[in-house]
Amino acid sequence: MTKTIITLKKADLTLGSAAARVHVLKGIDLDIRAGESVGIVGPSGSGKSTLLMVLAGLERLDSGEIVIADAPLHSLSEDALADFRGKNIGIVFQSFHLIANMTALENVAVPLELANVRNAFDIARQELTAVGLGERLDHYPGQLSGGEQQRVAIARALAPSPTVLIADEPTGNLDTETGRQIADLLFSKQAERGMTMLLVTHDVSLAARCSRQIRVRSGEIVDDGVSGLKPHVVSA
Repeated sequence: MTKTIITLKKADLTLGSAAARVHVLKGIDLDIRAGESVGIVGPSGSGKSTLLMVLAGLERLDSGEIVIADAPLHSLSEDALADFRGKNIGIVFQSFHLIANMTALENVAVPLELANVRNAFDIARQELTAVGLGERLDHYPGQLSGGEQQRVAIARALAPSPTVLIADEPTGNLDTETGRQIADLLFSKQAERGMTMLLVTHDVSLAARCSRQIRVRSGEIVDDGVSGLKPHVVSA
């Protein structure tokens, strides 16, 4: 049986303060197995992107547990969490988040250098070539198309050879054809490397390509893609 790579137990999170406080995640339980591609879907404001940020180690739970690759993220120090995230989790955002005054090669290599990875520029060159940008290494983000910028972001996410790849609306800023190409690239790399991939998207067809879909509504998982649709209980 495939190993469970991610476990959430009674994951609870409230954001904001005073009248603006919002109970974003409400006691979520979730298990994800190694090598799965998981689409996380739900209406705007349902908590799906916050759930993804928790899974990425970018948002701390108020209570509950999160374990990824046997590491208890809920009890790690900030430094230990950052170190774990840098080595084990690759993240692709909708808006690319590239550094404008760095070349494509530098955007991929510098995070590796900061993590004391040897041969950072060699690895970056290999990853950029693997996503079809071998001829664009010295171009700056402003000289690249949106699809090319997202390819740089994917190369950056893949460079540390992460256990988990997380993508938040990775095709949201792209036209239909470019978005399809980026989706093809993500799924091919996920399969090629046997990674676990978590994908938040509003695109129903993109989510349908995943091996499993999780549906989130009002801060709760209403369908975990395994046991089926759960009754939605409205809290008093």
